[in-house]
Amino acid sequence: MNYLAHAWLSFKHPGILIGNMISDYVKGKKKFDYPERILQGIMLHRQIDTYTDGHPATKEAKLFFKPFYGLYSGALIDVVYDHFLANDKDVFKNEDDLLTFERITCKTLNENFDVLPERFKYMLPYMTTQKWLSNYRFRWGIQQSFRGVAHRAKYIKESEIAFEIFNTNYYALKNCYYYFFKDVNHFTRNETSNLLS
Repeated sequence: MNYLAHAWLSFKHPGILIGNMISDYVKGKKKFDYPERILQGIMLHRQIDTYTDGHPATKEAKLFFKPFYGLYSGALIDVVYDHFLANDKDVFKNEDDLLTFERITCKTLNENFDVLPERFKYMLPYMTTQKWLSNYRFRWGIQQSFRGVAHRAKYIKESEIAFEIFNTNYYALKNCYYYFFKDVNHFTRNETSNLLS
C-alpha cells in the first residue's frame, strides 16, 4: 500500500498515523526509539504490507506489470491502489472529503515534525505543497508517481510502459482494488482494535 492507503488505514489515530506513514524510513531497532503509539503504527504498516502482498487480488494485479517490471510490480500496484482509493465514493464521498482528509493528515505530520526520520522530514514539504495524497485521484498523478518509483528503483529506468499498462487494464485493476480493499480494511480494523485495547 502507498501513502494514501496507509494514512486512511490509520483510522484517525494520530500516533498510529505517524508510525504508519514513516515505517519505511525506520530501519531495524530504530523503531524502539519511538513512543508506544508510533511504534504500533510502524508495526501495523508492516502487517498491512504483508497482508497486501499475500492477497489474491494483489497477486493478480501484479501479473499485468510483472513481465516488464519484475519485483517492482508490487510498488506499482501500491500506487494503483491509491488511485482507486482516492476515487472510491464509499471512502471519500466527494473531492472535498479527500482534500479535508489530506489536510488533516499533513497537519498531523507537520505538527509532529520533530519526531519524524530525517528522510521523511525532507519529503514531507513536497507531499504537503504538491498535494500528493489528493493528486492520486488523477491519472496524471499516477503517471508522476510511477516516474517516482522508477527514479528510486535500482533496476528500472522508465515508467511509461507502466502507465500504458495501467490505462489499458484500468477496469481489471479497479476490480482487483475493490476485491482487495474491503478485505484489508476489515483486517486492519481488527488489528488496530487489538493494538488499542
